[in-house]
Amino acid sequence: MQFIKKHYEKILLGVVLAGLVGALVFMPFYISSDNAATREQTDTIINPSTKTLPDLDLSAQAAAAARLRGDYSLDLDTTNKVFNPQVWVRQSDGTIVPAANHTGPQMCVVTGITPLYLVISLDSVSVNELGARYSIGVEKQAEKNPSKRRKQERSSVVGDKPNDMFSIVSVKGDDTNNPTEVDLKLTDTGEMISIASGKPYKRVDGYMADFRYDPEKLVFQNARTGDVRASGHDIVFNGTRFMVDDVQQNQLVLQDLSNQKKTTLNFTP
Repeated sequence: MQFIKKHYEKILLGVVLAGLVGALVFMPFYISSDNAATREQTDTIINPSTKTLPDLDLSAQAAAAARLRGDYSLDLDTTNKVFNPQVWVRQSDGTIVPAANHTGPQMCVVTGITPLYLVISLDSVSVNELGARYSIGVEKQAEKNPSKRRKQERSSVVGDKPNDMFSIVSVKGDDTNNPTEVDLKLTDTGEMISIASGKPYKRVDGYMADFRYDPEKLVFQNARTGDVRASGHDIVFNGTRFMVDDVQQNQLVLQDLSNQKKTTLNFTP
């Protein structure tokens, strides 16, 4: 006890020194641990762990953008009744139906289409002191003027100047009074053709059509391109005048004279 009393200062100093030595020994471990904790906090703050977000669904936006890029049209004809109010008509049986579906040129039915020919025939041969002269018949069925549709005789000899239809190029056969073949050159096309007795030349130059309009029980026959009358009366139905704009082998085209709108009607034989 006396030892402690005499040397307590030394003992106290030794304890303090031992504590300082222990602190110095422990300091590197503390510093290392503190640095590790600091790095962990830094990584947590600067580079936090995240999960990948799912892709955004932009289908609605893409569809809207596609609609904006595309053409936009309004149907003010078939669905709109403000600008185009629907018209109703009374049929012959008394029923009332929409005019758009039961009247108009689209209700016409083509019942027949007939070809119109250019016919050139060798009708007779006459011989005089100047030689043989050939009488050639020309029938133009597609001619607009009805008086010019019937057969007309054209008299010509080999070497004559071309008329409005043909010129005789040569005659084949031993007997000029009864040739086996007469060669002609057509004036309009320059085509070379041959005709003989009983063997005429035929070429389709147009067509005429027969059609009917059932809503008013009207029948039109022998209608040609440009006609506004057929079967002896005007081509009028549903209160509107029409003209035959064109006739082809399998179709008829009607034109509304009030607005020039054309309607094509197909024909199936």
